[in-house]
Amino acid sequence: MYSVQFLFRVAKTISVAAIALMSVLIVIGNTTDYFTNYQIVEHVLKMDTIFPGGTIHYRSIHSVFIFHASYILIITLEAAMAFCCVKGTWVLYKNLRARAASFHAAKNWAVAGLIIAIGIWFLGFEVIGGEWFAMWQSHTWNGLASAERIVSFLMLVLILLHFKEDEL
Repeated sequence: MYSVQFLFRVAKTISVAAIALMSVLIVIGNTTDYFTNYQIVEHVLKMDTIFPGGTIHYRSIHSVFIFHASYILIITLEAAMAFCCVKGTWVLYKNLRARAASFHAAKNWAVAGLIIAIGIWFLGFEVIGGEWFAMWQSHTWNGLASAERIVSFLMLVLILLHFKEDEL
C-alpha cells in the first residue's frame, strides 16, 4: 500500500501533467488553426465590440502588425509554458520515490511553467485584455470566464506544489 506522502507526490505530478497536456493542446490549436483565436486578439485590441458610448476607446489599437505580434507573443509564451510543464512533469515523475529534498527541488520546472501560465491568463487576459481593453464589455469576444477557470486551477496547483515534502 502507498503512503499518503507518496500519493500527494503523485497528485502533484498528475496536476502538472494535466497543465502540460492542456498547454501542448493550446499551442497545437493556436498554431494549426491560427486565425480562429487570432480573431479574439484582434477584436479585443480594436475594442470594436465594447459599449459604444464608453470614453475609453482611445485605448484601442488598429495595427495588424500589433495584432499578429501580440498573438505570436501569446503563442510563444504558451509554448514556453508547455515546455516547462512537460519537463516539470518528467522531473517530478523521475523523483517520485526520491528523498523529500530531491522531490521538492524537482518542482522548479513546474513552478516556472505555472508562473508563465499565470502571466498569460491573469496578467494578459484578465488584467490587460479584461481591464485595459475592456474585454468584459464584449458579449462576442470575452475570454474572461475561460481565463478565470484556468487561473483558478493554476493557482490551486501552485499552492499544492508549495507544500513541503516529508520523507516517504
